[in-house]
Amino acid sequence: MEQYFSATQKMEREVMFPSLLRGVFPQQEGAAPAAESRTDLYERYQLLKAIKPMVEKGLASVADQSPSGADADVDTSSDSNEAEDAQLEERLSHHLNGLQQVLTHLTRDTNALTRRYSQILEQISPSEGQPSW
Repeated sequence: MEQYFSATQKMEREVMFPSLLRGVFPQQEGAAPAAESRTDLYERYQLLKAIKPMVEKGLASVADQSPSGADADVDTSSDSNEAEDAQLEERLSHHLNGLQQVLTHLTRDTNALTRRYSQILEQISPSEGQPSW
């Protein structure tokens, strides 16, 4: 989770001119651009920026929820409650695994976008030692 937030903060700090990403398509390291990719990095930048507040809001709403007092009245010795608990644990584990995969993917995309933006800036900025006239 921290890696995702760190990557998005770095992207927001470094990408000063998102319009430079228009028409630039993502590619694998050392590979030719993927022909099937139809979204340019500008669209991905906009998507990644839009997703961040949703993730933050989701985490805040989970943190705000407190355990209910109704759990104290439950008889935990019954078999049905134990089966429900096991099922809930399995479902929670499944969803957390899915969330981790999504955040890993978003972090990778964010880092790749930031690297590509830096490469674009290096290409358009004059190199040291050459006159900029």
